[in-house]
Order: sequence, then C-alpha cells, then structure tokens
Amino acid sequence: VVLAPQGGILGKMVPPFRLGLGGPVGNGRQYLAWIHIDDMVNGILWLLDNDLRGPFNMVSPYPVHNEHFAHALGRALRRPAIIRIPATAIRLLMGGASGLVLGGQRALPKRLEAAGFAFRWYDLEEALADVIR
Repeated sequence: VVLAPQGGILGKMVPPFRLGLGGPVGNGRQYLAWIHIDDMVNGILWLLDNDLRGPFNMVSPYPVHNEHFAHALGRALRRPAIIRIPATAIRLLMGGASGLVLGGQRALPKRLEAAGFAFRWYDLEEALADVIR
C-alpha cells in the first residue's frame, strides 16, 4: 500500500474513516505491507542511480497487521476505527480479488536494504500523519 496524499487506496479508505465507519478488515491479523510515497519515489530513483536491476520489494521494513493499520489511520484522522468489515462482505464485493485483502502480504525490502537504501519513513503513524495533514 503506497501512502500518498491523493488517490490510491487511502483515497478510498479515508471517507468512511472520517465518518467514523472505518475499522479492520476480516480478523485484522493479515499483514499489510506499506510505504510512504516519498520512500517509493526515492527508492526508484536510488535504484536507477545505482544501476541496480531485478526485483526489489518497495515496502517499509515494518509491515503491520491490518488491525494496526486501521487503528493508526483512525488516530491520524482523530476518529474511532472500531467497525470491523466482515470477511464475507469483502468476498461478496471483491470476488476472487478478495484474497489480496484477506490474505495479506508480509513483504520485506531485504534486497533494497542490503543494497544500502535508507528509508525516511519507518513509523506508520508518522507516515499517515504526513500524508493526511
């Protein structure tokens, strides 16, 4: 999940959260890999500058559970994040793509860090506060 001030997944998540209707998805234990837009752009430029090739996970080194992400987003918006979205509702709305949300991803930027890239945004709460301002 790329955290950016405009559009993307936050553009879809923020409106219900602002209304106090946001919360974890399913059981909330699925991992969510995230990255601040600044780190994403800087990471891509860094890879190009260093002529590195191949697959690199462009994600924060600190993935979080969906429940943690929902509560952090609620705090950033100063709203409660207590309305859990049932897995069944996600399956009905998303069909086969629901596995992406309900299964989660615990991707880590091992190759990126080993190559020497330094992230600016390590803390989810600070990253959300920056993009939501």
